[in-house]
Amino acid sequence: MKKKMLLLNTTVLLGLGGVLSTPTYASTIQDMESQKSQIQNQRQDVQSNIKAASDELTRLQAEQDQMKAQLERLTIAEEENNKKAQKTEADIKETSKQVEQLEKEIKLLQEKLEKRNDILKDRARSLQESGGNVEYLQVLLGSSSFGDFVDRALAVSTIVDADRGILKETKNMQDELKTKQADVKSKLASLEDMKAELDEMTVQLAAQKKQKDALAKELKDKEAKNEELKASLQAKDSSLANEQSTLEQNIKDQKAAEEAARKAAEQAAKEAAKKAAEQAQKAAAAAAAPAEKADSSSAKAEAPKASSNDVAPTSAPAPKASNVVTVGNRWIGNSAYVFGGGRSQSDISHGLFDCSSFVHWAYSQVGVNLGPLGSVSTETLKHAGTQVSSSQMQPGDLVFFDTYKKDGHVGIYVGGGKFIGAQSSTGVAIANMSSGYWKQKFNGRVVRI
Repeated sequence: MKKKMLLLNTTVLLGLGGVLSTPTYASTIQDMESQKSQIQNQRQDVQSNIKAASDELTRLQAEQDQMKAQLERLTIAEEENNKKAQKTEADIKETSKQVEQLEKEIKLLQEKLEKRNDILKDRARSLQESGGNVEYLQVLLGSSSFGDFVDRALAVSTIVDADRGILKETKNMQDELKTKQADVKSKLASLEDMKAELDEMTVQLAAQKKQKDALAKELKDKEAKNEELKASLQAKDSSLANEQSTLEQNIKDQKAAEEAARKAAEQAAKEAAKKAAEQAQKAAAAAAAPAEKADSSSAKAEAPKASSNDVAPTSAPAPKASNVVTVGNRWIGNSAYVFGGGRSQSDISHGLFDCSSFVHWAYSQVGVNLGPLGSVSTETLKHAGTQVSSSQMQPGDLVFFDTYKKDGHVGIYVGGGKFIGAQSSTGVAIANMSSGYWKQKFNGRVVRI
């Protein structure tokens, strides 16, 4: 009977051990936890890439903001230069009309002078034939030109009043002719300067438009790439987040199923133990011998003890003058060239300069006044200091170039064969004057302030 009871208890314990073990669930969860760890690592990499991309996007955004600001400056410069070009064209037309009118007036004066010349010759010939004033004849014969004759004749006191009046009137006409001719020469020279300036502006406007279009295209391309990068990273992160969320839910569901199975196994074990105990009690009651009762009682006491040991859980544990060569660096890449620009605070605030206004501004930043801002030009600047030899050139000196006219451009020498200035194609920039275009245009004029 004792052997039967031991066999029964062993069978019950083996049954309980089979019910409580859940190897399939544990293996599945372990695989999912491993997958989750891999996804988390991937997400960390993606998040790191997203941060790097965000930093790059921030940098590109700042660059785009600068490009937009430069586009705005170039747009303003283009508009201002167009206005200047239109005004110059109008001035050329007006000056051409004035020149044409002056030429007509000069022609009329020349015709009048020729008639006066004929009259005076006739009167002088008449005097000679009639044995007239010898002094008058000497004046005529000794003159080197008609103008000289008029000047000499006016000095002769013996000429009759009628002749003197004609001579004075002729002299006035000659003076008027000289004045008009001088005016024509001056206006023609001005016209040539304006034409050269207009040609330079035409080239400048074309360069600015090309630069503006290139910046606009570059800006558009960068914006498209930024959006594409941003969308790609967000999609990747969203995909990994969904995958991680799904995996976490599966793990949660699997753990819930395991917990339910564990509880069911515990319940089944309790019921089996209860049934085994009842069967043991019935078997013990059916035994007739007292010894068997004792054995049965002993076996009954041992069986729960063994079962209890098998299933019991375990526990577990301020600026200087020398800075004039660098003070303008702040405008490099942040300025645009405008003919006549830089002579108002608004222009300066927007970085709109021409060559002479930039030089004036740069020196004003280190406490040097180069005269009234409104009238500054290359002409005023070349007389603003002391002329020095180009062989003695040093940083801070003004250097001059013959562009659309003599001394048409000015900059500040920075050393190393380079100068900083407001160039028509670049705005404020450092250019090389030891080779290429600026070497050809440098005229050797150096002014030390």
